[in-house]
Amino acid sequence: MKRSELVNVFGTEHPVLGMIHLPPLPGSPCYGGSMDDVITHALRDAETLSGNGVSSMIIENLGDYPYYPETTEPETVAAMTRVALEIRKRYDMPLGINILRNSWKAAMAVAAAADCQYIRLNVLTDATVTDQGPIVGKAHLLARYRKSIDAENVMIFADIYCKHGSPMTPRSLDTVAKEMIGRGMADALIVDGADSSQPAPMEKIQAVRNAVPDTPIFLGSGMTVNTTDYLKTADGCVFGYGTKPSGDMNDPVDGPTVRQFMKQVKQL
Repeated sequence: MKRSELVNVFGTEHPVLGMIHLPPLPGSPCYGGSMDDVITHALRDAETLSGNGVSSMIIENLGDYPYYPETTEPETVAAMTRVALEIRKRYDMPLGINILRNSWKAAMAVAAAADCQYIRLNVLTDATVTDQGPIVGKAHLLARYRKSIDAENVMIFADIYCKHGSPMTPRSLDTVAKEMIGRGMADALIVDGADSSQPAPMEKIQAVRNAVPDTPIFLGSGMTVNTTDYLKTADGCVFGYGTKPSGDMNDPVDGPTVRQFMKQVKQL
């Protein structure tokens, strides 16, 4: 995807991808026992995000820790699909799927089944050391799987040196960015800070922008009402941590905070 295509997909040059952080799903250690409660939680946050102007929403199994490094279980796929379909029925906007920690196959399958427009993938190429252990990019398998299920309309938004992880063997951002787009077949890149609360260093954002000037770049962490200036270098952002002013990811999305953030983005 080219930067010039963002308006066609998201209706704006600066898309804000609002996060729907799901509570624990069936099969995870902290699951509360009710899928109805999970759906109620998801729809509540979806309504707050949509009603306050975000461009898109990403559905993520945040509560499923400790995460599978790559291959998640069928019950997670089923639960994610059910939630995604409930949201799709109600909201006519681009939707994304992220299945932690790096469940590329499950995410693509859910996105295809629920008419979502993209997936977020933490490790597409290279290798990253995480709290789940080493995770190796499977771009070669993802590209072939996407083709095999006739899901080439589902875009891949890939993190470059993702948060909560460190590259196993660091390479230059210039090289990684170019190869992630050219050989990894990513459609857009997501640039992260060290963890969810920290924005990417400005020099990292600029280095990725210089490497792939025509590719959409999203900021993947640390976006709050105090950090919208970072969007002057990037195209859009993932807005999750900053939707909950307390910093507690179990809290509901806060409507006034989202409204203020979107107001500031529109003024850029």
